[in-house]
Amino acid sequence: MAKNRFDDLFEEADTAFSGAYKKQLNDLLGLSKTEIQEATPNDLTDMRIYSKLIDVVKKASKDNLSQADLITNIKALGQTAINIAKKVTGLANLF
Repeated sequence: MAKNRFDDLFEEADTAFSGAYKKQLNDLLGLSKTEIQEATPNDLTDMRIYSKLIDVVKKASKDNLSQADLITNIKALGQTAINIAKKVTGLANLF
């Protein structure tokens, strides 16, 4: 059977969820909307940043990035991303 684009997406997700930051990624995905709102002042923009933060942690996990690289990438998203990251135990101690 030939691979399709969904196979590639599932494979990429599986790699991210079994990578270096799998616990942090799962904890980040488990944050409630209330927890995100507590960390941030602006609803719509903050949900976009939350989504970008998930992508950054997924990529870090999949690519097995160093903590320094992960910190740099989160900081590049701005203070809102840092505030959200601080809600996750495994990420909070990076800041």
